[in-house]
Amino acid sequence: MRFEWTTTRIELTEPLRISRATMSERDAVCVTLSHDGVSGRGEVVTSPRLGITVATIGRALADTAAWAAGVGDPEALRAALPALRARLADALPVAAAVDIAVHDHLATRAGQPLSAYLGMPHWDSAPTAYTLGIGAIEPTVRSTRRLIDAGFSVLKLKLGEPDPAADIARVRAVRAATPTATLILDPNGAWDAETAVRVLTELADAGIAAVEQPVPTGRLDDLDAVARAVPMPVIADEDAGSVEQLAALPTTVAGINIKLAECGGLDAAASMIDWARRSGVEVMLGCQVSTSLGIAPAAHLSGAARWIDLDGHLLIAADPWCGLGDVDGVLRRPAGPGLGIRRRVAA
Repeated sequence: MRFEWTTTRIELTEPLRISRATMSERDAVCVTLSHDGVSGRGEVVTSPRLGITVATIGRALADTAAWAAGVGDPEALRAALPALRARLADALPVAAAVDIAVHDHLATRAGQPLSAYLGMPHWDSAPTAYTLGIGAIEPTVRSTRRLIDAGFSVLKLKLGEPDPAADIARVRAVRAATPTATLILDPNGAWDAETAVRVLTELADAGIAAVEQPVPTGRLDDLDAVARAVPMPVIADEDAGSVEQLAALPTTVAGINIKLAECGGLDAAASMIDWARRSGVEVMLGCQVSTSLGIAPAAHLSGAARWIDLDGHLLIAADPWCGLGDVDGVLRRPAGPGLGIRRRVAA
């Protein structure tokens, strides 16, 4: 069993501004696990918020490769993934990439699509949201019209301007430009509870499908108060980053946003999906800016989710992988076993 990894700089088509930062590029590290002539792959992307750099990724992968040599084969490594997540507790995105590479290898060897190998509901296609960063109204409306013309039916608006009135005006402008699209709002925890209730109540007539993480992480009483007071479903994002956080969530939360990089991989995500099913909570699948290699694993969980926000590969200028469909608002299940995606052939 051998591990290798390579790094690719990915640049966004245009800078993406959210309430806490603006991003224009990231480094994506492709992790390859090879054993008995079969390869599996996963991806980890740098994240300043999570403290994940190319250097920390390299150190964590070198440590993992040495540790895995004593584990045995990929089957044994899958059984040992909880121990790996504990070992890499400060670098869970790296643990997630290894977890995905293991599952891709095993599903490919079994000749099954990853979703079938995991026992997830069957899926052939799924509409994904497209994220519009914070910005001026006119460019946002132009982007909205372009996306609707391309086939997108779900849009996610990043909010969190210093003046909440600017957020309200922007949401109303987008709704006027697309009366029928599904709109999801995401202030990334930018508001206090009072502001969240005021803004979201004022937008009660705007047909908002859901709002993600309206208040800062860790303020669960505020999250509960907002969820009780506003007319749209509230989805916990940063407050639902791992299986361990779920039990503390207020029962008023309507959904959880599962991101593989933050929860530690596919096995952890499956546990979160099971918790949501048992708790009567809906699932959103979210992502980081990444290539199709980083998006495909979560796409294979689409059959278990109500909301799909897997557009990270659509935000970058040059995706080195392909197989998830066109830029038309719909993810499509790749043909073939495992993740099913393939390297893009240079023109």
